[in-house]
This record gives sequence, structure tokens and C-alpha cells, in this order.
Amino acid sequence: METEDKLILITGASGFLGRPVVNELHKKGYSNLFTPRSRTYDLTNPAHIKRLFETEVPEKVIHLAANAGGIGYNLAHPAELLDDNLLMGTHLLRESMLNGVEKFVGIGTICSYPRDTPVPFREENLWKGYPEETNAPYGLAKKMLLVQSQAYRDQFGFNAIHLLPVNLYGPRDRGFQEEERAHVIPDMIRKFQKARDGLDAKVTLFGDGSPTREFLYVEDAAEGIVSAMENYNGRAPVNLGSGKEISIRDLAYKIKNLVGYYGKIEWDTSKPNGQPRRCLDTTLAEREFGFKAKTGFDEGLDKTLRWYRTQLT
Repeated sequence: METEDKLILITGASGFLGRPVVNELHKKGYSNLFTPRSRTYDLTNPAHIKRLFETEVPEKVIHLAANAGGIGYNLAHPAELLDDNLLMGTHLLRESMLNGVEKFVGIGTICSYPRDTPVPFREENLWKGYPEETNAPYGLAKKMLLVQSQAYRDQFGFNAIHLLPVNLYGPRDRGFQEEERAHVIPDMIRKFQKARDGLDAKVTLFGDGSPTREFLYVEDAAEGIVSAMENYNGRAPVNLGSGKEISIRDLAYKIKNLVGYYGKIEWDTSKPNGQPRRCLDTTLAEREFGFKAKTGFDEGLDKTLRWYRTQLT
């Protein structure tokens, strides 16, 4: 491949999504990868990003680094989520443009969609309302990177694309170790496993269980990101998802049965539900770069639980 020898910068390469993306790049024959760590380059510091580009000048950038978490984390840290994600993205995008990067792959979030977006979420509806309040600072920070990438494309001809992945799940999610950051699947798996092992008398979950969510296995997301890097050069943001939705209540009972917990579930309705529904229209990704999720939800949950249980021994 012509692109094999071109240097690719991957931020957040050691993270939950970063490792599968690096693995997917290796599988496709890319070996010239620059994977800086946050202890060396603090991406919220513009001086560090300038130094990064003085050290290496990549042809492509895949920006995966993010400060993110579930509803509880978003409620507790709205300022950090806004500041960190905006600072990391905007300075990295600017330096990429100034240093002649051929292509910038930005990773947005489904949290950028309006609270009451018609289901399935289509990319053209991204601006038709304000995001759900519990994660608006995070969603808007990511959304501004789309605005920046389109402005750079319009004025400078800079090839920056923007992907909108749905909720990701799979092994090595940091939410298994950091309870405050946990998204719904690692949070449920951990809680049900603890209750099954007799460490908790019941399982308490946020909200009333009525919202719906869509989930994408992390390795499938990595395939989509690399495929977009190779094949998509459009201005429009693109959804990455499985196209299938499940209620939080049904998800809870699915994980409860998978774990083998037979006790009580208590719904804490004093806690917010978050966005009422989430389900993506994924036809653009399939049409533009052939992406379609491969891992069935039950298969992905089983792989995730099996991995988690290896961490308990």
C-alpha cells in the first residue's frame, strides 16, 4: 500500500478505543505509527502540541484522546469535559492544518445530537436542537470540532473528517476500573457480578429504565474508523453504529441473566434518565466507506463479560 510508509499520529492510542484502532492499523499493514502518551504530551497544553509537531510531522492524524464518562461523571465534571475536549481537539486540529497534515480523522460523539432527535438519528438532524442537558458540555465541545474542521476545509482545503460513534462497549473499558467514569454496560456488568458474588444485596441502577440506547462493539468501531481514514473524504459528519436499539430496562435484564444474578433490581428514579432514545441511521457509513457492524450484541456482551471475569482472578 502506498500509505504504509506514511506516518500516522494516533492520540489516545493506549485507551479503550485506541488499542483496537492501533491493532486494526497493524492488521492492514500500517507500521509507521506515532502513539504519544499523555505523560509526555499534554494535549490540553498548546505548547505541548507544538512540540509534538516539532518532534514528528505525521501525514495523517486520528484523534481519539478524550475526557469522557457516563451520566454521573458528566454531571460531576461538566467544566472539565468542556475544557479538556475542546482544548485537545482545537489545538491539535489547528497545528495539523498548519503543519500540512494530509488528513485529520476527528472522533465526535452521539452526545452532540439534540435531545429529541427523531429516531433513527440522521446526520442532517445534528443541528436541529440542543443536546441532552446531562452531557451537553461534552457533546458541544466535540461538536465545535466539527465546525472547526468544516471551516478549515472551506477556507484552506484541509481534509478533516468527523465521525459520530454511538455508545461503545467491550473489553478494557476504563469504566470497569474507574466507577465514576463508567458507562452503562461496564457499570451494569460490575454491579451484577458483585451482587452475584454476594458482595451486594441488590443492584441499584440510574433512572427508570425507559430510555433506549444503541451499542457498537469497540473492535467494530476501530474497523470503521480505519476504513473512513482510507476511503472517506467528505465534509459531512458520519454516524458509526450498529443500527439497533435496546431499552435500558431490557439491557439490565439481559446482563443480569448473562451474569447469572437472580436477585433484585432497584431503579433509582431520583437519578436522570439521560437522552430518551438513541439509535443511529448508519446508511451513510455503509455507502461511503462500506462500514457495517459485524459483532452481534449478545456475542459482544459475552466477550466483554468473559474479559471482565479474567480481571477478577
